[in-house]
Order: sequence, then structure tokens, then C-alpha cells
Amino acid sequence: MKIALIGYGKMGKAIEQIAIQRGHEIVLKVGIENLGDNTIENIRKADVAIEFTGPESAFENVIRCIEAGVPVVCGSTGWLTRYEEAKNTCLAHKGALLYASNFSVGVNIFFAINKRLAELMAPHKEYNVSMTEVHHTEKKDAPSGTAITLAEQILDKNEQKKQWVNNPSNLSQDLVIISERIDPAPGTHIITYKSEIDDIEIKHTAHNRTGFATGAVLAAEYLHDKKGIYTMSDVLGI
Repeated sequence: MKIALIGYGKMGKAIEQIAIQRGHEIVLKVGIENLGDNTIENIRKADVAIEFTGPESAFENVIRCIEAGVPVVCGSTGWLTRYEEAKNTCLAHKGALLYASNFSVGVNIFFAINKRLAELMAPHKEYNVSMTEVHHTEKKDAPSGTAITLAEQILDKNEQKKQWVNNPSNLSQDLVIISERIDPAPGTHIITYKSEIDDIEIKHTAHNRTGFATGAVLAAEYLHDKKGIYTMSDVLGI
């Protein structure tokens, strides 16, 4: 499979290594130093594109891949206010888009656990739920996309919580997310249900970027030759 890497930072380089190990060819690498190569013509050389840039450029990159007719896997976070627009453009072009806030197999299993725990805890109003997420200092968005996904899963099941906030709050309706930026920290997410009687806590800690990179390549392999909108749940059958 021929892969275009849109974004050639730490994640892009980790993805390249895994992709080559799995027998794929990298036909385009777009980084800060060669943004001029990010053209529809060059993207069309690939069977699938993997986009890992940042919130300021992700939407335009996704649209460019769709217009090129190349399936695109996107792992950039912080741009989801335009996700529906990207989704509609993809469907209109009969393209393929797979977005995930986190491609790690372990994190996606963690998502499933979080969703189920939120369901189990929903009737027990005596527990207050909160979240802490820790990333490296180069992380551009706070809270992380993974934290937002976890928070939205909780909000969907917990009638007491009406919104997430990225700061301390004493309002019972707020789901508090505390974001810490510490080096070197690929990513830790902790969800705590606290009561006067006891606490229940689930935690995921990434040790390096390998899990994210492997998941992104698995997603690209899955999306190749497909049409439509997909998630990592589709890739993993969760």
C-alpha cells in the first residue's frame, strides 16, 4: 500500500517506521519544511493518506485528500467544530474518512470501558466524576481530544453533568477536566468517581508513541478501498 504522510513530526516519523515494517511504501512526506508539496497531484500518488498536523491545518488537509479522491485517516485534534462539514464533503465526493481522537488499541478499549462504567455509575448520584489528563508540553490543545471523547461518553450517560470544563469548578453540573503538561509524557488519562464512602478510578497510561502509530497504520489498512465515514471502533470491532 502506498501512503501519504501529511504531517511529518514525531508522530509522522513513528507512523513511517511502523508502516515500513508492515511492508508499506511512503510516497509523500509533508512537513513544515516542504508545505508546497502538499498538493492534490502529489496526494493522488498514494492509496491512502494519514494526516497528523494540528488544529489550524487539519480541516484543509482532510478536504484536500477527499478532493484528491484518496481515503484519509485523520488523527489531528482541536478542529472538530468543522468535522460535520468534512463528513458531508466526504459523503458528497463518495470518499472515505476515518477520524479518531486516539488510535491506540489500548485507548480504544479504554473508551469502551469508560462508556460501560458511565452506564453503571449513572444511577448512583452520590458519586462525583472528574478527569485528569497529562501530556507533553508540545501538546497544542487542552484538553486533549482523547479527554474530550471520554468526557462526551460520560456526559451521554450522566444526567447530573451538563458540560465539561477545563478548570476547577464547584458546580455539580460541570464535569471537570484538569489538563497537565509535563515532559516526557505521551499521554495519561484518569477518570475518578468519588464519594464519601469510596472512590472508583480507571486509568490509561501510554509509555510511548508506538501504540498510536500502529493504530494509525491499522486504520489506513482498514480504510484502503473503502467509502464512507469510519472510526477506530470499526477497525477494532468494538
